[in-house]
Amino acid sequence: MELASWVERFGTAAVLAMGGAAIGALFGFCAQRSRFCLRAAVIEFWHGKFGEKLSVWLLTFATAVVAVQGLVLLGGLDVGGARQLSNRGSLSGALVGGLLFGGGMIMTRGCASRLLVLSANGNLRALLSGLVFAVTAQAALSGSLAPLRSAISSWWTVDGGAARNVLTRMGGGPWDGLAMGIVWLAVAIFFAHRTANRAWMWLGGIGTGLAVALAWWFTYAVSQASFDPVQIQGLTFSGPSAEWLMRVLVNPAPAFGFDAGMLPAVFAGSFLGALIGREWKVEGFKDGYSMARYIVGAMLMGFGSMLAGGCAVGAGITGGAIFAVTAWVTLAGMFVGGGLMDRLLAEPVQTAQPPTQQAPVVVPVAP
Repeated sequence: MELASWVERFGTAAVLAMGGAAIGALFGFCAQRSRFCLRAAVIEFWHGKFGEKLSVWLLTFATAVVAVQGLVLLGGLDVGGARQLSNRGSLSGALVGGLLFGGGMIMTRGCASRLLVLSANGNLRALLSGLVFAVTAQAALSGSLAPLRSAISSWWTVDGGAARNVLTRMGGGPWDGLAMGIVWLAVAIFFAHRTANRAWMWLGGIGTGLAVALAWWFTYAVSQASFDPVQIQGLTFSGPSAEWLMRVLVNPAPAFGFDAGMLPAVFAGSFLGALIGREWKVEGFKDGYSMARYIVGAMLMGFGSMLAGGCAVGAGITGGAIFAVTAWVTLAGMFVGGGLMDRLLAEPVQTAQPPTQQAPVVVPVAP
């Protein structure tokens, strides 16, 4: 059955939700099996170690870039209507938001997508952090933090269209984007081959990147098949987290769409991956200090993601794959903010002290 027939039979919202569920399950399963995590990749980068975590992240990112630019060249995707390119953007929001998000993900030991994946694996620290992240994101979107977000976003803006496209600014196009993606993919394969030989690292990393490209393709295809206006999009976790929070708390709830199907499916896909890998176990906080650190980090991520217009996946990979300039600024901010926070939280190295030499004690002897 063609997509247009599905839209006509079930409606645009239902088809978007079903597609979001399928793609979300793929992302959740592959991200869990590959241990995809920007926070771990950032730590390896700043420690001068091109290890497995950085290899997986680059493998995912490069796959998304190659697949998205390939779809554009084949005529299966037009990203001109994506909000990351068409709308007016904020460079100040991208930079400040990226810095805050990067620092926050170090404190919570995972970015927004990683928290959802770990929650499905029984990690209660990630579950609480994810809830705090969603509440803060909603507050930044339309609550008490919205005025501060708007103020920071107004400092330095960029027009929509060609000004927000890195490739256009460079005088290039999709062929140049594809070439860069292939180079990054070759680098990722080289280091992944040297680092480890886990099959799931390869399959999961590539599958996670393909899920991002599939989201772009599917929402664009639905927009072409439907008479209703459909916003094309990739994968992101900040907006959907806030949306699901309001869906639970508010009546009437927000309308169903791609994000509504995607978010719970990521959880389900990760849960399945944990069962297959026998990695499901309940984990909690070890002390009060660590709990406070996770909460503060989640708040930084929630505000930072809304300020930047996306999380590590939404801005970093989804926006990076279409070469949105604000996404690249956000990604750079996440790497810098993560590196600074990692150094700030690093425990001082205890150096061994040589034993002190004590003067011999002379005991007088009675004559």
